[in-house]
Amino acid sequence: MPSYTRCPIRPAWSAVTGLAALMLLALASAACQKDKEGEKKQVGPAAPPPAVLVTEVVQRTVPIYSEFVARTEAQDTVEIRARVAAFLEAQHFTEGTVVKKDQVLFTLDKREYEAQRQQARAQLAKAEADLAFAQDKATVETARANLDVARAQLDKTDTDVRRLKPLAEERAVPQQDYDNARSNQEAARANVESRRASVNTAEVNQRTSTQQAQAAIEGAKAAIAQAELNLSYCTIRSPIEGLVGKRDVAPGNLVGRGEATLLATVSSINPIRVVLSISEAEYLRFTASMKKRNATAGAAVLELILADGSVFPQKGRVIIADRAVDVKTGTLSLTAEFANPEGLLRPGQFGRVRVAAETAENAILVPQRAVQEIQGAKSVLVVGADNTVALRTIRPGESVGDLLIVRDGVQPGERVIVDGIQKARPGAKVNPSMASPSGATAEEKVPGKPVETNPAGPKPPAKAGEK
Repeated sequence: MPSYTRCPIRPAWSAVTGLAALMLLALASAACQKDKEGEKKQVGPAAPPPAVLVTEVVQRTVPIYSEFVARTEAQDTVEIRARVAAFLEAQHFTEGTVVKKDQVLFTLDKREYEAQRQQARAQLAKAEADLAFAQDKATVETARANLDVARAQLDKTDTDVRRLKPLAEERAVPQQDYDNARSNQEAARANVESRRASVNTAEVNQRTSTQQAQAAIEGAKAAIAQAELNLSYCTIRSPIEGLVGKRDVAPGNLVGRGEATLLATVSSINPIRVVLSISEAEYLRFTASMKKRNATAGAAVLELILADGSVFPQKGRVIIADRAVDVKTGTLSLTAEFANPEGLLRPGQFGRVRVAAETAENAILVPQRAVQEIQGAKSVLVVGADNTVALRTIRPGESVGDLLIVRDGVQPGERVIVDGIQKARPGAKVNPSMASPSGATAEEKVPGKPVETNPAGPKPPAKAGEK
């Protein structure tokens, strides 16, 4: 068996490993050198400061507005109903349009009520004839004439009795003649009483007939008035000027049978009322402000903001404050009135009523678009005289249109960034451009131009290095 000698190979492998390490190190150094050369080639001149839009912080006396949810309602709403039973003949208006006062809306079949009027007129004529007959005194005069005849006969019998009595006592005449004279006297006396009763009866009958005829005349006149009233109900007019809705009954239907049938509804819309509710605290603050305002500027002017965010062109005023605060909600209902000549507002619309409840004297104002909110804190970016940006935390107050009252954090005359906020960084420089004067948009949207305490207007932006 041949024998082999083992050669040591460890030193040769170590040499190969070292050579590979040297090659890798050389490659890495070359790569680093190329990266450094590439970076040197890419680095150019410094980028210019970002352009931003700034506006100046202003100080003004401005009104502070409060807004309340409101609902419109008609001052008068009238239900047009059929007051008599008849067939609906015709409709004389266009649904959903404005109708005038006393404009004809519907007509009913009036033939039945015309016949009733004719009948009542005939009854009146008969009653007048009966009255004329009752007032005729012929019957009473006849009774009185008969009474006079009876009295004359009684006088004759009385004379006969007085003449025959002494003769009968002296037996100058037969007793029978005296007895006949006395019988005739009694008969004549009874006849007089009967005729007197007839006269009384005739007079009573005349008075009764006259009163009955007069009552019949009054009844006939009342029947005529009722018939004419029913005839007037057959022509249905609008009692007010306003907006009429759609009809509830079409022509050809029988209406008014048993109940007053609803035909249509008319609501007045000019002026229109706006109802809002305010809390007890707002009411007290509003009342105190109004007392101060009434002493200087007169009654408060209300604005109505519609559902689409637009402002109703007409101004309003409060006309009714409810009697008491609602104990369930703690609010007080107020009613305002707005002119509505174009008919834009309809009953039942919702919106917001805005009113200047207070006035902020010498308030510091910044545009709301310049304000940022970070973790609940509000801040603005202020551009200094050297165009360096600084972050300022502010203490905000009330909103006034597109402006925000700032109670602490900025001073009048400082410049705040309103556009390009994302490009600005605190401590970095920017290239500012001046926007329109602060508050211009707010003055367009908020009624009553605020009075500036600094009438000089916004200052031009300071150049770099200037104080």
